[in-house]
Amino acid sequence: MQHTSNRPAEETARRPPPAVSDPAHRSDVTLRVNGERHTVSLDHRTTILDTLREELGLTGAKKGCDHGQCGACTVLVDGRRANSCLLLAVSVDGADITTVEGVTDGEDLHPLQEAFLRRDALQCGYCTPGQICSALGVLGEAAAGHPSLVTPADAPHTGEPMELDAREIRERMSGNLCRCGAYPRIVEAVQDVTR
Repeated sequence: MQHTSNRPAEETARRPPPAVSDPAHRSDVTLRVNGERHTVSLDHRTTILDTLREELGLTGAKKGCDHGQCGACTVLVDGRRANSCLLLAVSVDGADITTVEGVTDGEDLHPLQEAFLRRDALQCGYCTPGQICSALGVLGEAAAGHPSLVTPADAPHTGEPMELDAREIRERMSGNLCRCGAYPRIVEAVQDVTR
């Protein structure tokens, strides 16, 4: 019987993580967040979510599962939806990031935010910032003619804006979970903005 040792794994487990103050493990990262340029020195392991919340004080994006499964941390990176808990900030150096704080126009809510309020598309509201950012991404994807998994295979892909019916909205928003179960209202709110 062959004996295998776990020693290297045990030694690795006991080894302290690299010091975050070690310059070899840090880089200056420049992000344009909600139209404002920020340069911060970050540990290479720092996610966008932690950068937003801990370095920039923008707490709209929520830390839910921290595994990219719930969508509570969704932001727009260069206009595309992204789970900010999965992206390292150093990997998007120079990117434009939009958080829920950047969705409003001054004191005026975005029509999508108004629709969420009007439709009562939230209960506890924890997932709402991610839902709003994801819905903005969905609107942009549909406007650019990007198909989804439920788009009929024989639909022409002309790059023209696509209609967002309830089925399309549910599929495109499926990466954002609502533990309160406000899904019907969320779909209605997104539909309101497409009309």
